[in-house]
Amino acid sequence: IQGVEVTGEGSNTVMLNTNARIYNLLNFSNGKDTLIASGDLDVGAVSQVRLILGTNNTVRVDGVNYPLSTPSAMQSGLKIQVHSNFEPGVAYGILLDFDANQSIVLQGNGEYQLKPTIRVIDVALNGSIRGQISPLGILVNVTATSTTDSKSYSSVPNAQGEFLIAGLAAGVYSLTVYPDLPFFPVTISNVIVTTGNSANVGVIAL
Repeated sequence: IQGVEVTGEGSNTVMLNTNARIYNLLNFSNGKDTLIASGDLDVGAVSQVRLILGTNNTVRVDGVNYPLSTPSAMQSGLKIQVHSNFEPGVAYGILLDFDANQSIVLQGNGEYQLKPTIRVIDVALNGSIRGQISPLGILVNVTATSTTDSKSYSSVPNAQGEFLIAGLAAGVYSLTVYPDLPFFPVTISNVIVTTGNSANVGVIAL
């Protein structure tokens, strides 16, 4: 694998940071997986993942390595349809379940060709908290503190007063807004974060 490309809404395409190398599919079975690429995407729908393959692909049969031809993948990339909608502030993992048994085809001329059978599984890895501060134009720091391990995560609102604290594990959080004087801190207790969702606390008036 030489590169991984993701296409979203409006044909917006992002090239991910790819761990480019040769992968032995037999090393990743029975629940074992590996990270091949990562990156940041715009919020919205993801329609396609494209794997850009090199030419050094082989299949081993009875202890002998044979070239594995991938003509379409080398010309335009191995295209995998996804069609998923992602929430803002949530990290996702896209698992490519590669069925090697059905994907390797022996041609009549004795050559082997890759005709991929890949199942796509998208999994949300965490959640987030979002909201808005009123009035606008006030310098504030918004902090979410886990009631489980007391770890804190902070964010600063944008010009519209909107904030998002992403990358939160599922659990219960206490959210505190720390504004400059003469305003006083405001705390919202028992904010519940679930995996794959963004908990909206609405407008917080100071």
